[in-house]
Amino acid sequence: MLRWLGHQRVAVLNGGLKAWCAAGEVLEQSVPNYPVADFAGSPDPGRIVTTDEVCAALHDGRPMQLVDARDRPRFDGHTEPIDSVAGHIPGALNFPFSENLHTDGTWKSPDELRRAWAEVLGTDATAPITVMCGSGVTACHLVLSAGIAGIDEPRVYIGSWSEWLRDASRPVAVVA
Repeated sequence: MLRWLGHQRVAVLNGGLKAWCAAGEVLEQSVPNYPVADFAGSPDPGRIVTTDEVCAALHDGRPMQLVDARDRPRFDGHTEPIDSVAGHIPGALNFPFSENLHTDGTWKSPDELRRAWAEVLGTDATAPITVMCGSGVTACHLVLSAGIAGIDEPRVYIGSWSEWLRDASRPVAVVA
């Protein structure tokens, strides 16, 4: 999300705070005093996909590598703890963001992630990818995953499932 706003120097702590502590690193008990800085973010529209673009692709029958980061029961339409309707956008693929990580919370290797992406995308692994989730946040996890795997950066459907459902005329798919 920071890169979408134009900030290029971003990082994620592999394994999170738990891994930091396990490595014997120190946690500060006080709030450091940093000099005041200004950051004027400028959103890059080329990094996102809108609902209109998804609708147009579906209407025109254009293939769209739309990959949903939600867990399988939500994607399949078996449960929906947040939104009013369970399921997914027709034609979307499912790659739960949790499958990018080992059980200890660290990222899988580039090779493991490349294989996982290839399994999700099948034979169309070189087509541009758009990622989504429930609200557009965990989709960013798939953007990072693709980067680690050496795959071109996906665009993010920022409205994701919550926005898709705002119009009851939009189609919803479920897995039996």
